[in-house]
Amino acid sequence: MASDPGIALRTRRSIHSSPNQQEQEGTGAEGNQGDHHFTSNGKMDVEHIISKKLQLKRKAEHLKTHLMKQLDSQMNDFMHNLIEESANLGLDPISTSFSTPLSEKEKSKLRLLRGSQEQGKQFVIRRSLLDELFEVNHIRTIYHMFIALLLLFIFSTLVMDFIDESRLVLDFDLLVYAFGQFPLVVCTWICMFLSALVIPYVLFHVWATHYSTSHRSALWTGLVGSLFLLYQLSLCFFPTYVTIKNSLPPASRFIVILEQVRLIMKAHSFVRENVPRVISAKKNTTNSVVIPQVTQYLYFLFVPTLIYRDHYPRNPCIRWGYVATKLLQVLGCLFYAYYVFVRLCIPQFRNIGPELFNLKVMVLCVFNSILPGVLVLLLGFFAFLHCWLNAFAEMLRFGDRMFYKDWWNSTSFANYYRTWNVVVHDWLYYYVYRDFLWMTQKRFRAAAMLFVFTVSAVVHEYVLAICFGFFYPVLFCLFMCFGMVFNFILHDRRKGPVWNVVMWTMLFLGQGMLLCLYSQEWYAQRYCPVKEPSFLDLLKPRSWNCYLQTAPTVDSA
Repeated sequence: MASDPGIALRTRRSIHSSPNQQEQEGTGAEGNQGDHHFTSNGKMDVEHIISKKLQLKRKAEHLKTHLMKQLDSQMNDFMHNLIEESANLGLDPISTSFSTPLSEKEKSKLRLLRGSQEQGKQFVIRRSLLDELFEVNHIRTIYHMFIALLLLFIFSTLVMDFIDESRLVLDFDLLVYAFGQFPLVVCTWICMFLSALVIPYVLFHVWATHYSTSHRSALWTGLVGSLFLLYQLSLCFFPTYVTIKNSLPPASRFIVILEQVRLIMKAHSFVRENVPRVISAKKNTTNSVVIPQVTQYLYFLFVPTLIYRDHYPRNPCIRWGYVATKLLQVLGCLFYAYYVFVRLCIPQFRNIGPELFNLKVMVLCVFNSILPGVLVLLLGFFAFLHCWLNAFAEMLRFGDRMFYKDWWNSTSFANYYRTWNVVVHDWLYYYVYRDFLWMTQKRFRAAAMLFVFTVSAVVHEYVLAICFGFFYPVLFCLFMCFGMVFNFILHDRRKGPVWNVVMWTMLFLGQGMLLCLYSQEWYAQRYCPVKEPSFLDLLKPRSWNCYLQTAPTVDSA
């Protein structure tokens, strides 16, 4: 055949070729078979090569964007940590080692500028933790799962209403009831805010102006301090009287009482941070009195922090899209909580009043309340500490967004208390714990910690008692008993995932107990009303007697 010489020639060439050359040719053949397309005449398809190059270019651009985001996040974390560490460094070693000695006038001016804020909280520009975590697709999927659960709540509610009423019921009577008398809430808030803006600032301004020239500064300080304390007490009394006198519903009461507590803490921080500066200025006669401007105090009343500073780190612009997103998320969490109560809480507790109160009912109530209790906890955290505070911080261009830390990774209750609500924790640490140690000359640290727990527990129980309309110190007992014990048992030396599981288990049980007991008392107050209750009747939980009164009816039935 004519083709036989060609076949023999190719055979001899393949025999005499080197092994490496054979491997390269084999590899190239495989690569050409996998990566390239050939036309019938053996030429390479140009369009296919161009498409492969475009795919590689897109992959490279995607990889570049991903790497730049990771690098930017790591650099931000590094710079934030570096700024915090440098802010906490003392200035004396640096000035003695690397700079010329300061004169006495410069040293006194430096002490005046540092003042009482010398070792206080340092504010730096940083994002909230969830904003950074939601950039990771795996974490954002958890957020999507909660949205899917909300959609299921809405769908199940619509289906049940259609089965019961033979129509779609879209009314939100629970929300309308909870936020009732809202115009009165707005008027009360305006009165509280204006008083918090005018009275503390005027009292401080008058005191600071005359303090340096007064020959009886102690008497003058005591007089103005008494007036300020009287104002704080009136701020405690007036909103509480309005809520009780007008029988505001629960959500409206929460707005008034929480704003009352916030303004009291803000006024205390403003006075506490500025009084030492005025006293220091009088001791150093060469310095003038530093009085903050009213615009600085007004900004502080709105900014989401309880620690006063004359200036805060601020972002260059306002992202209104970010603000709208956070406010919509707050609204979504509000409807989420509505469906949690409608689908999981009200059906469980609506008929619990006439039942016999025994251990079985109590245990089932606690465990059935764990899921809605945890959902309410997470919704409250996300809606207020993340969305609401970030929305106001963005509108005010407030740079420090560390309103919370990674409390969900806590392996001890001590770390959980520090990271759950950083805003309130900072106030308790600087103005309760550290001031207590200062007054006792740092001799009673355990007593200072106990005092902080007591103040926090009393304020929490006060808020719940006024907002629910009854006194039932469940949270106070859990806080002071189990919270204190776990704070010392599950301390910071407990590490590892096991202790995180223990912390979450205790948190779940606590939320179940709170929701169960407070819901029982809420319905007991309505099932067993007391005409003309005495002071003892107001202190005694109604659920204890209500079940005993209705027990014979259940037995006879």
